[in-house]
Amino acid sequence: MAGQGKYKKPPDVPLKEARIEVIPLIDVIFFLLATFVLFTLSLNRIQKIDINLPQAVPNAPQQDDEDKPITVQVSDNGNYYWNQEILSLPEVVYRLGQYANDEPNPRVLLTTDDLARYGDVVALLDKVRLVDPENPTKIQVSFETVFRPTGR
Repeated sequence: MAGQGKYKKPPDVPLKEARIEVIPLIDVIFFLLATFVLFTLSLNRIQKIDINLPQAVPNAPQQDDEDKPITVQVSDNGNYYWNQEILSLPEVVYRLGQYANDEPNPRVLLTTDDLARYGDVVALLDKVRLVDPENPTKIQVSFETVFRPTGR
């Protein structure tokens, strides 16, 4: 009897199908998950940093109009706005010189619109620096980082 195995199934024993039981596997997975969650929660240390926040003063005096910075906006084609008044670059430079001489603490808020070119902004910054060559930081320049429509 070639080709027949050594072991044969007796004719009266029924053949069982192999099965993988999923329910005990789910129990083991939930146990591992719960253990992992509890373990990670026990490792978490709450750390804090002390921060001194400024306190609000209910009756603080309002900022004077004289202390507000001058707004210079750069737009397309070399258009410049001095507090919403359109000017050319030489006129802006002239006004910056007057403003720097008149104010003890001159401040300029530089803003642009979506049409401004990078070169125009750099040219204006160079002119602001050259208003007083002996003291190039005499005028404090701030940049506005939000979108502003043209001439506003």
